[in-house]
Amino acid sequence: MLVMSGTGTGVGKTVVTAAVASLAVDRGQRVAVLKPAQTGVAPGEPGDLADVRRLAGEVTTCELRRYPDPLSPEAAARRSGLAELTPAQAATAASRLLSDHDLVLVEGAGGLLVRFDSGGGTLADVAWALGAPVVVVAEAGLGTLNATALTAEVATRRGLDVLGVVIGAWPDKPDLAARSNVTDLPVAAGAPLLGALAAGLASASRQEFVDEARRGLSPWLGGTFDPDVFARDEAVTDVT
Repeated sequence: MLVMSGTGTGVGKTVVTAAVASLAVDRGQRVAVLKPAQTGVAPGEPGDLADVRRLAGEVTTCELRRYPDPLSPEAAARRSGLAELTPAQAATAASRLLSDHDLVLVEGAGGLLVRFDSGGGTLADVAWALGAPVVVVAEAGLGTLNATALTAEVATRRGLDVLGVVIGAWPDKPDLAARSNVTDLPVAAGAPLLGALAAGLASASRQEFVDEARRGLSPWLGGTFDPDVFARDEAVTDVT
């Protein structure tokens, strides 16, 4: 089981979750993806799990709560008058999925400390209850080091295992900050760089997506990504 947490919103967390799922499916594993709380999506509209199914293929998906406003789950529940979600409910659902799947991925909403309920429950509490390692999905460019370091420090202080960090959308033409961050992100996270997925993968065909996922994710996640080779290649790109 893995808990997928972004350093914030819009960092490519759903694409990374789908990429990890797609490689596991390609290996013949039974995979489930749990989205405890989906916000900013109306009833009947496709949410993040629709993207996961489209990109990853035959995966079981489960969404526990859906709120129409694009807010934190706690604020969205309060505003809509719908029932809150607790970390215990999310952890219970994940454990049930694990009983008949080889891999369960729990995708958070925003960052690690975004509140699920008025009691202050967060994705960090879900990870702790499950004893599951956390994969941090980060941006490539300027500002990502601080957000990544904060996420990793909070996780560590709460007794969580940070498996590593994945760059959610590596740009076609990375700037100086992005190239430098290839080396600096693992230092900020206190954990290895487990991948860098090319920007724009959300529109790829399924086979293209699987191929790019394999290229962009570490062997820890089923791929062939080598952070040293990647850093060297980007350094060469900078020189040329």
